[in-house]
Amino acid sequence: MIDRQTIDKILDAAEIVEVIQEFVPLKKRGVNYLGLCPFHNEKTPSFTVSPSKEIFKCFGCGKVGNVVNFIMEHEHLTYPEALKYLAKKYHIEVVEKERTQEEVEKENERESLLVITAYASRLFTENLYNTNEGISVGLAYFKERGFRQDTLKKFEVGYSFEQRDSFSKKAIENGFKTELLVKTGLTIQHEERIFDRFSGRVMFPIHSLSGQVLGFGGRILKADPKSAKYLNSPESEIYHKSRIVYGIYQARKAISREDRCYMVEGYTDVMSMHEAGIENVVASSGTSLTQEQIRLIKRFTPNMTILYDGDPAGIKASLRGIDLVLEEGMNVKIVLLPDGEDPDSYSKKISNEEFSLYLKEKETDFIRFKTQLLLAEANNDPTQKANLIRDIVKSIAVIPEGITRTVYIKECSAVMEVSEEVLYHEVNKLRQQKSFQERNRYPGLEDLPVPPVQAVKPVVYKTISFYSEREVIRLLLKYGSREFERIINKEDGREDVITVSDYVVKEITSDDLSFDDKTCAKIFADFRFYSVQGLIPGDKHFVKHEDPDISRFSADVLSESHELSRIWKDKQTYVETEDMKLRDVVPDAVLKFKSDKIIAARKEIMTQLEEAAKEGDQEKVLKLQHRFNNLSTALGMISRQLGNRILL
Repeated sequence: MIDRQTIDKILDAAEIVEVIQEFVPLKKRGVNYLGLCPFHNEKTPSFTVSPSKEIFKCFGCGKVGNVVNFIMEHEHLTYPEALKYLAKKYHIEVVEKERTQEEVEKENERESLLVITAYASRLFTENLYNTNEGISVGLAYFKERGFRQDTLKKFEVGYSFEQRDSFSKKAIENGFKTELLVKTGLTIQHEERIFDRFSGRVMFPIHSLSGQVLGFGGRILKADPKSAKYLNSPESEIYHKSRIVYGIYQARKAISREDRCYMVEGYTDVMSMHEAGIENVVASSGTSLTQEQIRLIKRFTPNMTILYDGDPAGIKASLRGIDLVLEEGMNVKIVLLPDGEDPDSYSKKISNEEFSLYLKEKETDFIRFKTQLLLAEANNDPTQKANLIRDIVKSIAVIPEGITRTVYIKECSAVMEVSEEVLYHEVNKLRQQKSFQERNRYPGLEDLPVPPVQAVKPVVYKTISFYSEREVIRLLLKYGSREFERIINKEDGREDVITVSDYVVKEITSDDLSFDDKTCAKIFADFRFYSVQGLIPGDKHFVKHEDPDISRFSADVLSESHELSRIWKDKQTYVETEDMKLRDVVPDAVLKFKSDKIIAARKEIMTQLEEAAKEGDQEKVLKLQHRFNNLSTALGMISRQLGNRILL
């Protein structure tokens, strides 16, 4: 855990314009900076950065926050990871909680392994381009496959010499320990002898999300029945194949931009699609997708399209693993390539435009694709069709979103000629099984079997006074420390200054009112805490808050201010601004907040009155009526204070 002092040091050092300019070209516009939003496609700049407030906001898509929020959003990092990113940029040492000797040694070992894999990647690349064997064997292979130089550089491919111990010997000569080389999986030790795991192979580095080399995939170039065609690094302290997908480092920005991820099988499939202009693509490297890999992709998009070649047996075998993708709530589509083609071969046969168009036109929903595939296989056999229905039901049952399940049930009912009631019953029966609920993370009340013939009850929305709560917090953040009024102390005749924060906190706490919105409640709690001590937290306290929700909310609220047009200033026109009218604006906001709470309380009493009347509890009815009348009186008083405004 990073201590607060270090967080403050990072936030003080990080210049928001300087950081964002590394990702977005910005132009100065008045006191702020303007650019094209990196979070959505736009032609007219609406992305604003305020150096004085230390916040950014896009008025197109609504993204808002401080410098840490920007790094979190843009680089898809957690809060601690974003802080470490900025700390590294500004050369600030991040000291977390005191670690044990064992933890220190483990961290040092991990860093050493990453240094070795980075060294290996550079050496393999050097072998490919700058040695006779690399050029004549490795580079010739890539040229024969039709890959461009820029693609090879982009994916940092390389070559490992055929000599069995070439890499290991050179690494040891450069000071790397044999023990650590073995732990990376690059070296194999047998008794006193050492061997290279990847000798005689072209090398594909496997990168982390931030670009670190975690492991390798290697393809053998000579025909050898005793050797695997493709070989991956073994599991290690830094490489866990179940947690990473090939190409995610090169694809992460394109996946976010396109809001879709294409999934292919091999390394060269990924590279070929990049050459075809499709960069939002990753590879499973021939293994079934794991939950960690799916969640990694889901950080960038909920939409996945899987590309298959025309092999029916291979497709059917891989379909079983896609239920895990559905279970994570992702939208899965399938593209079936022509017989005998894979993404690598087919993308080279046709033009980039034709390939891109093919993917869009041939894209099919997974459940529909699976249904049609299995129906063709069933060939009107009743037993096989029953098994097909059970298979489809299993896939629909794992989908966490109830509305999506309903849509699929309706569609499958029509395609398979089975009543919706039967499918509903089977899906709900499966979702209620204990074994299913232990495996599935999304069980809920909506999963209980409900006969579809019943009328749907209208949804009743609870009234939450979000807008009045937000307005109160906005005024506190903008004007909390501003003078609201001066009061003469009757005891000593001194003049006491009452701030906006003092007034608002006293008005709300004296009536024992609370905030429904969690973020508003947290911010108000801070103001209340500081008020007791005679202090007022500044807006930067909240913009730089360690809670990302608070920092985003504060940045959003503070970005709503409007400046007086230069035309009116030039005309020397007198226009009364909000901060000139705080004596009116603040009490009005507090009164509106109170009225919303009263209206919500009256609605709750009306519900209780109906229940008490049904139960025949006359005493409770009288008490509730008395309370309702008191609240109505209070609401009338507030209405008169607000100029006889009608309060709804």
